[in-house]
Amino acid sequence: MRETEQARILMIDDDETIRKAIATVLKEKGYIVDTAESGQVAVRKSETEIYDLALIDIRLPDMDGVQLLTAMKETAPKMVKIIITGYPSLQNAVEAVNKGADGYIVKPVKMDELLTMIEVHLKKQRESRKYTEQKVAEFIETRAREFESRK
Repeated sequence: MRETEQARILMIDDDETIRKAIATVLKEKGYIVDTAESGQVAVRKSETEIYDLALIDIRLPDMDGVQLLTAMKETAPKMVKIIITGYPSLQNAVEAVNKGADGYIVKPVKMDELLTMIEVHLKKQRESRKYTEQKVAEFIETRAREFESRK
C-alpha cells in the first residue's frame, strides 16, 4: 500500500448491525471496506483480495477468531489482524496475540480507540514496506555496481 492509496479493510463479524456500523464509519474515514459474516467467507475473500487490515470478531458462527487468525496467516501473512471481542479475558488476549493478532479491542467498540489503533498499525505497515523497498533498491544498486565493475 502506497501512502497515497486507500487502505483496504476486511470487517468480520456475524452481527450485521455491528458489521455495518463499523464499516460505515471506516468508509467515511476514507478506507475501502469489505465485510464477511463468517470465518469461511473471510478466508475465501482473503484468498482472492488483498487487504491491509482485518477486524476479526472473536466469536463467529463457524469458527472462533483465533482459528481465523491461523487460517488467514496462510492466505494473508502481511495483513494486520485486530481481534474484537465482547468476551474479554486474559486467556483470549494471550491466545490471540500468540496466534498472530496485532491488536485486541473490547466491545462495545469505542470508535475513536479503534480508529487510532487502525491508523497506528497501518502506519507501522507502511513504514515496514518502505524499509523493505529501500533495502531491495540498495541490493539492486549494489549488484549493478558489482556487475559494472566486472566489465
